[in-house]
Order: sequence, then structure tokens, then C-alpha cells
Amino acid sequence: MKHIVKILTLLVAISALWIGLLQTSVLPHNHAWLLPIYLIVSLGCYGLLMVGVGLMTFPTCPREGLLLQQDIDEAKEYLKQKGVDISSN
Repeated sequence: MKHIVKILTLLVAISALWIGLLQTSVLPHNHAWLLPIYLIVSLGCYGLLMVGVGLMTFPTCPREGLLLQQDIDEAKEYLKQKGVDISSN
């Protein structure tokens, strides 16, 4: 619930700033109308950047990999005991 309040507060503040820029002549009228589009494009670029950085710095977990491999081996043994053929072709 707290995050939605923060997001709504941010949206209200940005909307108020945008309406204020439309009412005044600080920016040309044509540029002020495009500010929401610039904001959306900027947020999209930021999101793509964060995904890229997250993929480049993806932590490796060798211990978790070993645990997963043990779970896989246990599952194979269990299935073999039940008579399921799990051989790979």
C-alpha cells in the first residue's frame, strides 16, 4: 500500500509540473505537450538499462547449482525406482 501512495504522489507531482509548464511560457507550447512522451521514453530506456546491468552482473551461485544437481539426481533415482524410463536420446 505504501508503494502505491508513493507512485500516486509522484504522478500527481509530475502532472502538476506538466500543467504548470503548459500554463506558463517557460517552455514553448509544442515542447510542453511532448513532455509525457519524453518521460515514458526515458523510463523505458532506464528500465532497459537496469535489465541489461542486471544481466551483466548476474550473480553466480555454485553452491545452489550443486544443490540443484543433487535434487535432480534424487529425482532420477526416485523415478527409476518407480519404473519410469528417464534415459535421454
